[in-house]
Parts: sequence; structure tokens; C-alpha cells
Amino acid sequence: MFSYRHAFHAGNHADVLKHTVLIATLDHLLEKEAALTVVDTHAGAGLYRLDGDYADTSGEAADGILRLLAPPKEPATAVPTAKSAAKKVPTDAEAPLADAIARYLEVIHDFNPKGGARVYPGSPFIVQHLLRDHDKLKLFELHPTDARTLDANIAQLEAGRQIAVLREDGFGSATKFLPPPSRRALVLMDPSYEIKSDYARVLDFAAEALKRFATGTYAVWYPIIPRPEAHDLPRRLKTMATKAGKPWLHATLTVKSSKLTATPTGETKRPGLPASGMFLINPPYTLKPLLAAALPQLAEKLAQDRNATFSLDSGG
Repeated sequence: MFSYRHAFHAGNHADVLKHTVLIATLDHLLEKEAALTVVDTHAGAGLYRLDGDYADTSGEAADGILRLLAPPKEPATAVPTAKSAAKKVPTDAEAPLADAIARYLEVIHDFNPKGGARVYPGSPFIVQHLLRDHDKLKLFELHPTDARTLDANIAQLEAGRQIAVLREDGFGSATKFLPPPSRRALVLMDPSYEIKSDYARVLDFAAEALKRFATGTYAVWYPIIPRPEAHDLPRRLKTMATKAGKPWLHATLTVKSSKLTATPTGETKRPGLPASGMFLINPPYTLKPLLAAALPQLAEKLAQDRNATFSLDSGG
């Protein structure tokens, strides 16, 4: 249960999707003056060094955030397409970045004022960076090492009572903050999914959270991998939202094939994470048009083979 360390994956293509969506969602929710409470059920360490041992071991940021920060390349010859959004990826390498991507990179730059991305902010630091003084942030983390690191990282912010760090099971106790006094909340659920029960726990938690606070915004990140639970999760979330009469939005980003490949020595090689998705219940109405412009560019810029694509669906 405690083997997963996000430090190995910080800044990868899944983080790019998750944090692009998170920032765009927060920007809209923070337009209203009333206080916002943000709950992160699996906070991780909060802040990561991309030049550290963990990131160097995996090198995943090289095909994620670092690609977006690299100088423009020649126009791509292959054009990924979306199955459900009917959008073509722009082939002009000099085309302006979509607003949601530019905004995401702006936030990353705030943590790296000298340029590049030596430091990568996890969701807790991105959220805190955007929150106002009267907003609240509730962070849950059970991994003993990450929880200690999160405590130390958050302490440097000197944010006082704005941030609460809890060494508790987010799926077991985060609903105690719902509904918040201001009746405005964003809940982010992004467990590691290393154990199959995480998929069912996301569904159980989302159902309980909706029952307690029907108007909250709920965001679920999940990996798209060859596992039945991974493909069932967005379908079951859609059913849940539809039955509750709530709007929903589902975005996915695929960067490569999920098929096993053979090495020159004849060994079978796993491709690593090929794709991920974000599912939101009660999403901001501004989010879909922002992602409709951003996803084709992300599919083009983060593509690792000709299978790169994206999808964007909504309902309710």
C-alpha cells in the first residue's frame, strides 16, 4: 500500500493533464468572493525536485512538462485526432498556446522564476498558490515518508490555519469537511490506484460526498491502463452524476500505445503509463471550451508515438 511515490512521476504527461484541468477549474471557482474550501484526498509530498534522484530515475518529466518548456520543433507530420471531440491537432509549431496550457505554464514558472522546471509543484502547492487568504485547503496523506515531507514543505509557507495537513485516509474521513461553512468546495481525488480497491473507493467516496454536498465540484484523476476497473470508473462516475442530475465532464489524454513491446533481446517491455483521464462532477461551464482548445495541442506536443489522441465529453 505504501510503495507508491509520486516523486518518480512528477511532471509527467498525467500531471500536465491533471494540473491544467485543476488550474482552469480553480481560476473559475475563485472568481466569486465567497470562501472556497479545497480538499485533496491524496496530497503526496506537495513539492518535487525534477533534478533529484527520484525524477532522474524515471525521467518521466522529460516527456511531460519539460517538453512544453522546450523550444518549438518543426511541424509534426502525424496528426493525432480525437475520437469524441472531432478536433484536429494543429500542425503549426508556432501557433500560440491554448489559454489553459499557457496558464498552466505560468503557474509552473511562478515556482521557477529563473526559468525551466527544477521544481515541480504538486496539487497542494498549486492550489495554495492560487487560493486567497480567506480560502481553506485540507490535505490528506497516509504514506509515512510523504506525509513527513508534506508537513515540512507546507510549514515553509507559514500559511497558518489556511492549510490543514492530516495523516488520515482521505477516503475515510475527508467527507467530514463537507459541506464547508461557505458551501463552496472543490474535492480532488487522485489516489495511486496501485491496489484495485482504489477504483471502488473513489466511487464510494464520490457517492457519499455528493449525498452530503450535492453542489460541490468533484474532480477525479485516473490512469487509463489495461485493467477493467480503469475503464469502468468513468462510466460509473457518469452514471452516478446522471442519476444525481448533475453535469459532468470527462477529458482524456493518450500519448502512446498501451501494447507490450519486445526488446532487441526478446524480452517483453511494458510501455509505462500510456494515458490518463480527468472526470469532473459539477464542472465550471468555462472548462469545456478551454480544454477543447488545449487537448489537441497537448496530444501533439506530448505524443510519444502515432497513437497519441484525446477525448472530451460532457453531459447533464
